[in-house]
Amino acid sequence: MELMQIPVTVVILAAGLGTRMKSRQAKVLHRAGGKSLVENVVDTALQLAPAERIFVVVGHQAEDVRKAVATPGIGFIEQKEQKGTGHAVAIGRPVLAGLDGYLLVLYGDSPLLRAETLRRLIHAEAAGDAACVLLTAIMEDPTGYGRVIHDASGAVAAVVEQKAGSPEQLAIREANMGIYCFRADLFWKHAGELTTNNPAGEYYLTDMAEILARAGHRVEAMRIDDAREALGINNRIELAYADRLLRQAKTRELMLAGVTIENPDTVTIDAGVRVGMDTVVAPFAQILGKTTIGENCRIGACSIVQDSQIGDQVEIGPFTVVSRSVVERGASVGPFARLRMENRVRQGAHVGNFVELKKTDLGAGAKASHLTYLGDSRIGAEANIGAGTITCNYDGFEKHPTTIGKGAFIGSNSTIVAPRKIGDGAYTAAGSVITEDVPPDALAVGRARQVVKEEWASKRRQRREPRT
Repeated sequence: MELMQIPVTVVILAAGLGTRMKSRQAKVLHRAGGKSLVENVVDTALQLAPAERIFVVVGHQAEDVRKAVATPGIGFIEQKEQKGTGHAVAIGRPVLAGLDGYLLVLYGDSPLLRAETLRRLIHAEAAGDAACVLLTAIMEDPTGYGRVIHDASGAVAAVVEQKAGSPEQLAIREANMGIYCFRADLFWKHAGELTTNNPAGEYYLTDMAEILARAGHRVEAMRIDDAREALGINNRIELAYADRLLRQAKTRELMLAGVTIENPDTVTIDAGVRVGMDTVVAPFAQILGKTTIGENCRIGACSIVQDSQIGDQVEIGPFTVVSRSVVERGASVGPFARLRMENRVRQGAHVGNFVELKKTDLGAGAKASHLTYLGDSRIGAEANIGAGTITCNYDGFEKHPTTIGKGAFIGSNSTIVAPRKIGDGAYTAAGSVITEDVPPDALAVGRARQVVKEEWASKRRQRREPRT
C-alpha cells in the first residue's frame, strides 16, 4: 500500500522541561543544524502527513514552542501537568480520537530521525495485522532505555522501563527507542487502561505494548541499525553531536549537488540554505538562516552570510558579514565588509574592505571601495564613493536619507549630513562636509581654505626646549 493512501496522524511530544540540559530554555527550543529541535522533527513529520494531521503537545514555555513551529495548519495540544508520555498523548483524545488510520508518536527532542525510517515503520504497521509497531535497536549499553520483551512467537509482549526491570530483563540489549505507530482505533480503545502503577508514578506510553498484547492484539518491533538515529537530546554534548551530524548531512547534500566546500568540517551551513552549482565555499564560512546563493559564486573564508539572497557570480570576500541583504549578479563584497541589514547591492557593484552598508541601495556598477559608511542611502549606477566617506544619517532622534545620483563622484573623506541629495554626475571635493544639496554635474567644496604659516613648527619647538 502506498504511504499516501494511509491516513497518518503524527503527535510530537514537546511539553517537557528538559532539566538535564541545565537551561532556562525549554529543551526542544535548543538548536541543531540551524533549527530548533522541535522544528527539525516537525519538518520530518511534514514528509509523512499534511500539516492538519500533525499535532505538537506543548507544556513548558508553551507559547515559545508554538512560535517556533511556524508551519500553518499544525495543531497544538497543551499538557498543563507533565504526568508522563502516556498522559501527553491521552490528553489529546478530544482532538485525536476522531482521526482514523495510524497514530505515529514522535518526540520533539529527536532531530536525527529520518523520514525514510518512519516510512518503513508506517509500512510495517500497514503491511500486517499488528496493533502497534515500535522502533527498537540493539545497544551495547541500553542503560536508561526500556527493554523489549518478546513472546514465543517473536511478538512484543511488553516493554520494561529501566526503573522497573528485573536483573534478567535489564540484561536484554534490545532497547525501545520510544517511537510508535499505532492503529489509531485500537490505541484509543485501550488508552484508558494506562495506570501510574510504576516507580515514577507516571503514565508510561511503553505500557501500551503490554496492554495491547494482553487484549489479544499483536505488537511488533522494527529494529534500526543505529540507535543514534533515534537519539533524544538530553544535554549539551548530545546537542553538539546532533548539530554536527545534521550539518554534515547538509554539506554532503550540497556537494553532491555540485557545490565545492573546501573544508567541509569547518563550515557552518544551516538546513534552510540553498546554494547553486559551481559555487565555492571557503573554510570557516557560515551560511545561515534562509540564505540562497546562486551559481558560480565564491563565499570567502570566515565570512558570515545570514538570511540573504546572493545572485550568480558573486564574490563574498573573506571575513565579510552579510545580513538580511540582497547582492545581485556579478557584484563583489569584501573582504572585511559589513552589510548590516536591508541592503541591495546591484549588478556588478563593488563593496570593498572596511565598508559598512545599512539600508542602502548601491546601484549597478557603483563602487564603495574603502573605509566607508553608507546608511539609509540610495546610490546611483556607476557612482564612485571615495575612501572615508560617511553619510551622517542620524541626528540623535531620527534617521535621514542620502541620495547620490548616477555617475556621481564622492571625494575621499566626504561627510554628507543627511538628508541630502547629490545630483547625477556631481562631484564633492575630498575632505568636504556637505550640508546642502548638490545639483547635477556640479562640484561641491565644503571645507575651510588652507592656511600655511611659515616657520610655525620650528618656533613652537624652540619655545618648548628645556631651560638649562
